[in-house]
Amino acid sequence: MSYDFPTAFPTVRAIKISYSELKEKEEDLSAKIEEGFGPSGLGLVSISDVPGYALLRQNLLCLSARLTSLPEDVKEGLEDPVSRYNVGWSFGKEKLKTGKHDTFKCSFYANPVVDVPATDSSLMKRYPLYCRPNRWPTNALPELEIAFKSLGKLMLDVGLLLAYHCSRYVSKGAKMHGNEDFEHILQRSRCHKGRLLYYLPVQQSEFKEGACSMSSWSDWHTDFCHLTGLTSGMYMRNNEKITCPDSAAGLYIRMRNDQIVRVVFGEDEIAYQISDTADVLSRGRLCATPHSVQAPKGEKAYGVGRSTFVLFIQPDWDEILNFPEEIPHHLKMPATYPSTKIYGICISWQFIILVTLLESKNWFLYVSFSV
Repeated sequence: MSYDFPTAFPTVRAIKISYSELKEKEEDLSAKIEEGFGPSGLGLVSISDVPGYALLRQNLLCLSARLTSLPEDVKEGLEDPVSRYNVGWSFGKEKLKTGKHDTFKCSFYANPVVDVPATDSSLMKRYPLYCRPNRWPTNALPELEIAFKSLGKLMLDVGLLLAYHCSRYVSKGAKMHGNEDFEHILQRSRCHKGRLLYYLPVQQSEFKEGACSMSSWSDWHTDFCHLTGLTSGMYMRNNEKITCPDSAAGLYIRMRNDQIVRVVFGEDEIAYQISDTADVLSRGRLCATPHSVQAPKGEKAYGVGRSTFVLFIQPDWDEILNFPEEIPHHLKMPATYPSTKIYGICISWQFIILVTLLESKNWFLYVSFSV
């Protein structure tokens, strides 16, 4: 099933929490957490007035096009096939739900906190997506490492504050054991992953072939981690920052009531989305919602690219997590729900739980022991 994205879909402002509120642990943010992350929410909130964030965002996002323009041999040297291209440079390796390789965007992955998450070769072999060391373009683009780590660490720190308030909210409706506190689970993790993305511009030749009618830069998906931090997109033409030429472009979310909305938040705000692990661990009180990024359309979109940064905040590879005996009710989706791809897996590192919606529109739950 496919979906087009006409301007008829409403634009919704994300629930906003100020950094001054967030950093106060005695502040009761339950109402805002429920409004943004609860069953009737977007599955997303934004954090405003974070000190230093605007400059760090600018410093990193302006490097994405430059990274993409590096010589091919340099980019190939940044690839890590052993990690399944989840470390360093990645282009055209990920498959879309159509089965075709994704050539709409380029990615650079790194752990912003720990350059070498593990030195044990058996761990690197068992968990290559998380334990493989970072790869940086030290000679070709030395400023990337500093900019990437600086923004990633800041977004992690803010995300941990948010995780604390999420735990407080969840604990009001469900019993949580001491080892289930989201903040501390994530704080001790060594496998947070940052992803710098550059969505490639549509070229003139593609307009002639009718590619301008393509509405999406990414498939519908939810993320497999706990929280996903993301910046607002920076649109560029010829390496110059511009205003997006299409008001219908951007981030779309499909809510639990089946409504599709375009979501906006401030350029100087950090957005955080609930991902699959938090959804399951919270017994459905925090809801992950499928989302997609829609490309600008029309001739004015010619040559326009989009940069953004995403931080996947997730438990450590050997963290023991207590999954509920029952799957949250909202995971039992109606047959009208769109074909949705979940990137990756919800992992306790003792269990691997993968929930995916098949093209037949039936839910399939797969549980196995990790090996």
